[in-house]
Amino acid sequence: MAERPVFVSMDHAPYVLRYSVQFEYAGGFALVQSQKNITRIHEAYMKTGRKEPLEISSKSMQPVGIRLSAFHLLYDLNGKKIPVENIFQAGKTFVNGGPYLDLLGVTPKEAKRDERLRTSGALRCFTFERKEYPLIPRTAFYNWIWINALLCNPDLVKEIEQYDSFTDVAFNPVKSLNCQAEAAAVYTGLKKAGKLEEAMASFDSFVNILG
Repeated sequence: MAERPVFVSMDHAPYVLRYSVQFEYAGGFALVQSQKNITRIHEAYMKTGRKEPLEISSKSMQPVGIRLSAFHLLYDLNGKKIPVENIFQAGKTFVNGGPYLDLLGVTPKEAKRDERLRTSGALRCFTFERKEYPLIPRTAFYNWIWINALLCNPDLVKEIEQYDSFTDVAFNPVKSLNCQAEAAAVYTGLKKAGKLEEAMASFDSFVNILG
């Protein structure tokens, strides 16, 4: 058995609830195995009486779920369309190096695997558009960038608001911190609460409203 989270949006702070489900894990790296796990996670969650979540990842069985993944969701940066994954990785600023802005121009997979991200010492902060962002709250910068990218894509905004819970089959909370499914739940929670515009006015406002 394995355990994975479902991120559920709420109309009040902190706007997202992490609900853990247990399921029989299908091992292997093939797409069919990942999609078996998605189905099993969703079935376990729906047994609680809730409606089916949206899987947000490149393994999603819904086209919108693929487009919302950090490898595919595009941020309009100075007239260029840059994947969220690239912005996040390029923004990492370490004690001994970074930010590595050249990562904005490679594939998302190359950006994530760049050796400098593991050999530049401790992570000090994130840098984006010449402004530094703190590491605490721990997922704030990632969620902020992801939601801003979403708002660059009105067609995706319309589709995501049909859901109130989200999964990412590749996210293991034991090994990872940031999650696109959590960012999606934060967005829909803020939208439900009527706090979205205020929260996205600035990074500081975003952090303050999320508490």
